[in-house]
Amino acid sequence: MTSKATIDTARVELLLGELRLPGVKLMWAKLAEQSDKEGWPAARFLAALAEHEVADRGRRRIERHLAEARLPAGNSIATFDFESVPMISKAQVIALAAGDAWLAKGANILLFGPPGGGKSHLSAALGLALIENGRRVLFARTTDLVQRLQIAQRELALEAAIAKLDRYDLPILDDIAYVTKDQAETSVLFELIAARYERRSMLITANQPFGDWGKIFADQALTLAAIDRLVHHATILEMNVESYRRREALDRKRGRGRPATHATIKKTEPTES
Repeated sequence: MTSKATIDTARVELLLGELRLPGVKLMWAKLAEQSDKEGWPAARFLAALAEHEVADRGRRRIERHLAEARLPAGNSIATFDFESVPMISKAQVIALAAGDAWLAKGANILLFGPPGGGKSHLSAALGLALIENGRRVLFARTTDLVQRLQIAQRELALEAAIAKLDRYDLPILDDIAYVTKDQAETSVLFELIAARYERRSMLITANQPFGDWGKIFADQALTLAAIDRLVHHATILEMNVESYRRREALDRKRGRGRPATHATIKKTEPTES
């Protein structure tokens, strides 16, 4: 004969499924048993259930945001060797990773340096930390994102495609310098920069300093307009160091083994206009 307790348990499981409370559904039986043994007040029992549900939702939200961000694996602030980078403040990087101040005003982060200098590592590490702090991030090669926007433009849906990127607190555009000096490509890139100006943040990595951006955008006016919008309230990090990939290859050739593959960085102060 089925007991009333068994029926109640089945009803609770069914109702929690209907209410879409997986965290509560996972923990309620264990907490109910503990509550019965220790004589918890009803409010304490309910609070414990709610805490588990909130924590579970937070974990699942981070998992979703990590999946959509498409960050390169293995790059985090924890794996960055700050001891070998005396000119960059770990405290400043952690402050940037919190994101509260600069994301609120739509400020940007710009990383400059030669290929292999660690720009992608640092940008992905910041992206990961921001996701862990509840933000939404998208990591993309600039050329790939530009191609997607070009397709949207041909389909007369560029404005909608750019608006869709608003759901991300921070798009990370890696290697902007590889965009070809083609009016169709640079025009959609400029439209994205202009649409987010002083409203939503961006993080951009570049192999070339601003003085060489004439090789990216189709004309000087567009180049100056893009730079003006990007540097306003921007934090600029210059990573003008020897490529660690090149150092690794040289050390292998010399028989020294594999060196540390962390970036080295030279930091400049945030620039605002």
